[in-house]
Amino acid sequence: MLNIKPLLFVLGVFLSTLTGFMLIPLAFALFYGEETVGAFMLSALATGIIASFCMHRGQTKQFHLNIRDMFLLTSITWFVVSLCAAMPFTLYHGIGYTDAFFETMSGITTTGSTVLSGLDEMDHSILVWRSLLQWLGGIGFIVMAVAVLPFLNVGGMRLFRTESSDWGDKLVPRTQHMAKHLFYVYIFLTFCCGLAYHLAGMNWFESINHAMTTLSTGGYSTSDSSMAAFTPAAHWVGVVFMAAGGLPLLLFVYSIRQRSVKMWNDAQVKGFLLFITLVSIALAFWLTQTRDISVLDALRLASFNVVSVVTTTGYGLTDYGAWGALANVAFLFLMFVGSCSGSTSGGIKIFRFQVAGAIMRKQLKKQFHPNAVFKEKYNNRSINDDIVRSLVTFMLLFMLVIIMLAVFLVATGVDPITSVTGAITAVTNVGPGLGPVIGPAGNFATLPVLAKWALAIGMLLGRLEILTVAVLLHPAFWKY
Repeated sequence: MLNIKPLLFVLGVFLSTLTGFMLIPLAFALFYGEETVGAFMLSALATGIIASFCMHRGQTKQFHLNIRDMFLLTSITWFVVSLCAAMPFTLYHGIGYTDAFFETMSGITTTGSTVLSGLDEMDHSILVWRSLLQWLGGIGFIVMAVAVLPFLNVGGMRLFRTESSDWGDKLVPRTQHMAKHLFYVYIFLTFCCGLAYHLAGMNWFESINHAMTTLSTGGYSTSDSSMAAFTPAAHWVGVVFMAAGGLPLLLFVYSIRQRSVKMWNDAQVKGFLLFITLVSIALAFWLTQTRDISVLDALRLASFNVVSVVTTTGYGLTDYGAWGALANVAFLFLMFVGSCSGSTSGGIKIFRFQVAGAIMRKQLKKQFHPNAVFKEKYNNRSINDDIVRSLVTFMLLFMLVIIMLAVFLVATGVDPITSVTGAITAVTNVGPGLGPVIGPAGNFATLPVLAKWALAIGMLLGRLEILTVAVLLHPAFWKY
């Protein structure tokens, strides 16, 4: 039996939090005298009523969630919150609900794909709401990746499991304590990022919005030109804090509390930083050899775009699709990578490639010594058969979802390049794809309605690590 009351109560807590955050863009709308005042007031009222109903119906003396409850709660919360968070957009003039839901799901999953244009003249309240959605989605995913996904054994994440498998009364306080420290670090990094952007030439409104969408590796901007509208100094600030958003936030907490540089000894961190450094240098060299660009500019452009794609931020700076065939192929594969587990980014994640490499090394050794027993470890933790099966299942489902989504997009009339890269960028939560339609210089506004809904579901699947949602489709999930 599902524990319906605790599920309703937790959903109500999330919706009440969303209601509170709706008051922030409402304050901007009132301050600037914008037409969106009514939209945010009605949205906050409706969301608050739904939240109150859920919390009232969900009151229980014994709060207990089992594995099945957590799978269902994780999926339904993100979907319902997106449905409610789309209300300000759809009440805003000229935005239909399909576009509103797409923009919201893209924001809350920190994908960064957009259907909106004319951002430079758009109401301040709408711009703030877009940024807030990504900022909330970023911290929400961090808590989920650290506290929930390892416990659900999703895609090999049991390597990072630190808590009991029982989500009962004893675990909740520990989870709350951990979430509090993660939130404090997240706020501090956001503040530092905003201040750095301001010192790099942005005004305070621009710097605050971009700080929220940089740390969350979301990629929403206040300008149609995205980061190309700002100074080279701002680009370097973006590189640093996008990379910070791609690091495990929990290791920041450990490093601060223990006053050590423990995080730099983590295999994920070292692998991630080494990867983006080498790829950035390689692409910068390519630019200096094939384009009339100085070394410093080539390094800036290459570093920004590589870090933006690998961390799945998706900021636009230049149309890297025009850099030539090698760059196009490179960025196509970079879309899959992702950064670290426990960060705000999407994608496959660095640790899965590292674990796959360890498994490959073991298999190669077995070819020479078939009777020997080899024990592979990752970050001093054993890679057992359970983790291998989970990892393989995740990778297969990940590719299957991309293929199915691409085929569906083609069936709706979308061209093949847009369909394939659109499916990849949705499931990996990168943002822009490749080609003239959804590339760094375009957006998703012209896609058919069905394509937008399919991409929105793809974003959710990718953000929740595929298996979290896929398990709900298995008949065995509902049998007991």
